[in-house]
Amino acid sequence: MRFLDANQWRARQAAHERRVDAWLAPHLARRQAGEKHPVEDFLFTYYSFRPAQLRRWHPGAGVVLRDGAPDRDYIAVDGGVTLDTAAAAKRSLSWIHTLLSRTAERPPQFGCFGMHEWAMVYRTDSVRHGQVSLRLSPAETDRVVEENRVRCSHFDAFRFFTPEARPINRLQPTRETQHDNEQPGCLHANMDLYKWAYKLSPLVPSELVADAFALARDIRALDMRASPYDLADLGYPPVRVETPEGRSEYAAAQRAFSVRAAPIRERLIEAVSPLAGSV
Repeated sequence: MRFLDANQWRARQAAHERRVDAWLAPHLARRQAGEKHPVEDFLFTYYSFRPAQLRRWHPGAGVVLRDGAPDRDYIAVDGGVTLDTAAAAKRSLSWIHTLLSRTAERPPQFGCFGMHEWAMVYRTDSVRHGQVSLRLSPAETDRVVEENRVRCSHFDAFRFFTPEARPINRLQPTRETQHDNEQPGCLHANMDLYKWAYKLSPLVPSELVADAFALARDIRALDMRASPYDLADLGYPPVRVETPEGRSEYAAAQRAFSVRAAPIRERLIEAVSPLAGSV
């Protein structure tokens, strides 16, 4: 057990709340006004972690907060309160640990060029973000998919492909094969570090959840800039992956995100490793 004096943990709590509030305030204002933003609101609509949950600070497992009060998450111990890890542990703990560990062991791949978003609008008039237009005509958009090898390894991207696009994909990922397919160059695998971090909360420090959120937020911007949608008026100039120059730009950004994601993935693995075998 590690001990945090009241002034220490309250300072960390306040710093976390300030950091998160900078992300939450614009989203909550848009929500109250009935407005939607295809980039900034994605992490709050696609993922299930509520704003209040993201804002609440936890120190992680194995920490005693001096002068803390017991509640539904914390139990009293000598010297203060600590997380009730038995109550907080989820049955998915070992599954998440295995996924993170096996993903970290694989070499990153950077040849998908963001075709997953294009495959989601392939040969369809029903697009996910109807409030923004496509950069190219439907025929031109379809041709980009057909002329580039679609090699998406991420099930939660693949499941949104149109029925016509699924057979084009080099892989046919499923939930059951997720441990075998995910790799650390994938934008969505790195964006999902936020999902695994909050699913592990409160067993992992809230600062780590916030770091994963910040990474996912930046990845989402690239994801949509490289998509077939026209978001230039919202301040997101396109990465034109339909061109050789755009594909090079995308791969370089993908590499940078892979480097940035690696320590977050390792911190999650390290935090959950002592607990994974007990669930």
